[in-house]
Amino acid sequence: MIVRTSKENREKVSILTRKLNLGSENHIARIAFSYSLSNSEKLNLNDIENSQGKEYSKSVFFGSNYELYVSMICLKYRIHSSDVDIPKYIKIHVDHGIKLLHEKQQQNELTDLFNLV
Repeated sequence: MIVRTSKENREKVSILTRKLNLGSENHIARIAFSYSLSNSEKLNLNDIENSQGKEYSKSVFFGSNYELYVSMICLKYRIHSSDVDIPKYIKIHVDHGIKLLHEKQQQNELTDLFNLV
């Protein structure tokens, strides 16, 4: 499995990573996924965006925690871990989370958000 962001989010990932001094860009992608999953309503898979942005291999994005990420999706959407749409749910939440974090950064609220964690 490969996780890919949208073309529109390619630059946003770089901006957020530099702004937060996170090192590798996969860190902001994981944070974006979690932030979207925790803050949003259930997203519609019909709204999935293109996959022409940043690309993360399964091992880079999930590390040894693939089952944990899948479990979060399964709990949110009440689906089984064998559901064929799990990669789409992961992608849609990564893209959505990047947009949410970028908006916070544009409004100078990103640092405040990370100080709460």
